[in-house]
Amino acid sequence: MATKKSKCILLGILVITAWVFGSAVQVGAETMNFKLYTYVMKGERIPIQDVEGHFVRLIVRGSFYAFENGEVATVSSVSTEDLINLSGPFTIYSTVTFADGSTIMLKGQGTAGGRAGGWASEIIKGTGRFAGIKGTLTSKAKYLPTEKGEPGARGYGEGTITYTLPSK
Repeated sequence: MATKKSKCILLGILVITAWVFGSAVQVGAETMNFKLYTYVMKGERIPIQDVEGHFVRLIVRGSFYAFENGEVATVSSVSTEDLINLSGPFTIYSTVTFADGSTIMLKGQGTAGGRAGGWASEIIKGTGRFAGIKGTLTSKAKYLPTEKGEPGARGYGEGTITYTLPSK
């Protein structure tokens, strides 16, 4: 009986230890919340003949992120989209560049839905003060109607970068 009791105590200690260490990792994660404004710099739209309103496009976007801590960053993005009536999946690569030259590079996927869209990105690299960064970005945006002569829609929204940096 003592052996069974000892095993239960050991298991309990292991569970508590895992919970404590798991919580410590979560506590180390930091967040940066931001508002965004985005616009299309260049776009190429190629129709697909299977159904009406289907096209694939390549988009080059510029954006500004205004962070809650007062920092501002510029963002350059390239995305591919497979849309039917302005809705469908996309893949996006983005580089967020801060005033000090530090960068965060992201790869994300999402779904466009008419005049709204949301996406989640994985941080794939960082430079400067973000060297060794790991984490994610989640964001959502609303898009304004495209005006004559514009290569694509302008949008505004918000997002969060959740990340950890290596110990120094």
